[in-house]
Amino acid sequence: MRDGKVVEPRLVPGYGSETARRLQERVARALPAEHVERLGDWWLRHAPSASWWTSTVLPHGVLGGDWLMRAVSAAEGFYVGFGRAATFQITPGACPVELDALLAERGYYRHTLMSLWAAAVDDVRARARTSGARTQLVESPAAGWFDVWHAVHGDGGDRRPEWEMLARGQQPSAYAGVLDGGELVAVGRAVVDSGWAGVFGMATLPRARGRGAAGDVLESLADWASGLGAGGMYLRVDVDNTSALRLYERVGFTEVCRYHYRSETLS
Repeated sequence: MRDGKVVEPRLVPGYGSETARRLQERVARALPAEHVERLGDWWLRHAPSASWWTSTVLPHGVLGGDWLMRAVSAAEGFYVGFGRAATFQITPGACPVELDALLAERGYYRHTLMSLWAAAVDDVRARARTSGARTQLVESPAAGWFDVWHAVHGDGGDRRPEWEMLARGQQPSAYAGVLDGGELVAVGRAVVDSGWAGVFGMATLPRARGRGAAGDVLESLADWASGLGAGGMYLRVDVDNTSALRLYERVGFTEVCRYHYRSETLS
């Protein structure tokens, strides 16, 4: 909701449904679940204790009528086996058009409206205004990198599931950090997959915000991605995160689509 109005999921003109679908599948590979079962074009994913969205269904492809009902029932059975409710990621254009209404009829509640953005790598390299601070780029996360991410996004709980998720990744990854007086104050991660670089784990400590540190991170990741031949970058952001949206728009990102989730209510 923004300014009292519901912000609906949408596919933004200029990007096709296939782009949205393939980017979401790159996200799933960059943030891999521990258990993945394929049901046609659907991805049923489960990762014990990791971030909840790692254990959601990617219901991609065209299904209708009885086939759609059977697929939903099969997905529900998959999650029953893990003792949890089913959650579907609803991306317009990538999912069966009837799915969202069907899930609503089955009592699934709607939540977590997100936005998927994309940019040309060269645009990000050219437009990211940097602070001049020293940056570092490594191929695996050190404790300091994760400390910054966890300070901004963590809940104070066990860090092990997130470490394990990162260790499952198969695509080339880079972890960028911005240093202030020898201390990391901003971090981010990129994963290259089939010509695109996904940006994840962006985090800036409160005392370093507003000074260009996030731009430093993005420039460093864009330079690295360009070196691996990636032409595009993408990222996901909460639609209400206005400061992040301003930054990403400034460095060349535009919206591909908005999407949301529907979760089963278990009695």
